[in-house]
Amino acid sequence: MTKIIIFISGRGSNMEAILKETKNGILKGIAETVLVFSDKEDAKGLQTAKDFGIKTTSITAKGKNRNVFDNELIELLSHYKFDFIILAGYMRILSEIFVRTYKNKIINIHPADTNLHQGLHAYEWAFENKMQATKITVHFVNEGVDTGKIIAQQEVDLRGAETLEEVEKRGLAVEHKFYSEVLSEVFGVRS
Repeated sequence: MTKIIIFISGRGSNMEAILKETKNGILKGIAETVLVFSDKEDAKGLQTAKDFGIKTTSITAKGKNRNVFDNELIELLSHYKFDFIILAGYMRILSEIFVRTYKNKIINIHPADTNLHQGLHAYEWAFENKMQATKITVHFVNEGVDTGKIIAQQEVDLRGAETLEEVEKRGLAVEHKFYSEVLSEVFGVRS
């Protein structure tokens, strides 16, 4: 059984999709979530995780240097046994110290083809550029922002999407299913 820690910063819709899949779906018997962590004490997703019976914790990042914060986080994580950190809407950029400590153990989902767009506002980018399709990318995290080795990509059809909200809705529908499918393949290789 692959043990995972999920990082969130907000509502945690991808985290919720993963938790559902570990309970009754494609990740059942493959993955176990040992902790949900947030850099925001008031992240809505923490309550969602608690409702699933998952242990949660947070360290506030406000006013802290990135390396100081990440060293606190490394100390916190040293008390848990886990195989992977899954970023699910975690909005902080991880320091080189953190990424090196967990090399090849951090996986992220990004709502664009990371060869074309890195960083924030990927759905806005697709919408503003009137793209007919975009890609959801699941990748390993390295020291750059959305520059790690691509594990898998899934296309999102954007034809006929007339609002940013429609682009986001279509993208999230793909993200919620695709992330768990990719994780099941990654974790399946380990079992």
